[in-house]
Formats: sequence, C-alpha cells, structure tokens
Amino acid sequence: MSSESRYEIDYSTKGAVADVTATFAGVLLIVVALLDILQGASAIANDDLYSQGSDYLYKFDMDVWGWVHVVLGVISIAVAVGIIRRVGWGQLGGMIVAGLGILTNFAALPHYPIWSVIVIAFYALVMWSLSVQMKNYR
Repeated sequence: MSSESRYEIDYSTKGAVADVTATFAGVLLIVVALLDILQGASAIANDDLYSQGSDYLYKFDMDVWGWVHVVLGVISIAVAVGIIRRVGWGQLGGMIVAGLGILTNFAALPHYPIWSVIVIAFYALVMWSLSVQMKNYR
C-alpha cells in the first residue's frame, strides 16, 4: 500500500497532461456555453432566422428552443467553473452537460448544419478532456 494520498499532486508527465486537459475542458466549456447562449438569444430574438428549411422530422417552437440553449449555456458556465476549481461534481456535471449539448445541437442540424457540427465537436472535445483525467477531484 502506498503512503501517497489520493489528493496529492501527480508530478509525472501523465499527471501534467491530465491537469492541462482538465483546464482545457473547463475553458472550452465556457466558450461553448457562450456560443450556446448566443445561439439561444438569436433564436429568441428572431424566430424566422431558424425556421428556414423547417421541413424536418423534428418540429420545435423556436422560442422554447432558444431558451433551452440559454439555460444550457448558463448551467455550462457554472459547471465549467467547477471543472476549473477541480471539484468533484465538476467532472460529472461537465460530462452530463456536454452530452446534453451534443443532443440539443444534433436536433438543430437541419437548420444550421455547419454551426451545429462545430459546437458538437467542441462538446466532444470537452467530454474527451474530462474522460482523460480522473485524478485530483475531491
């Protein structure tokens, strides 16, 4: 049994990479949250912007859809702060928020495919960054 505590800092290369990827996930989640808030605000302000080409399987009220993005963005910012502070709920919350973000942007693919794919890729990077490291969370 090792005398090393679970919360001691890992000074190895693997520990450094894990620490950098966790910080990267937190910062990237803030960026993606701001993009979600902007996307939601534009859907709330101008329904017609997102209703172009709405002949698709998923039919949404764009005001509600905009509020979903705004709320998800605000929650994402709170979770990103938790990730950067290295609290235990931050990692789990980050994975959940990133999964929800991927689902919400997948549903928006027919309206703005390039934008949705970019945001989905950012959320996938957040999930990857959080799953790479599992240490130093309390």
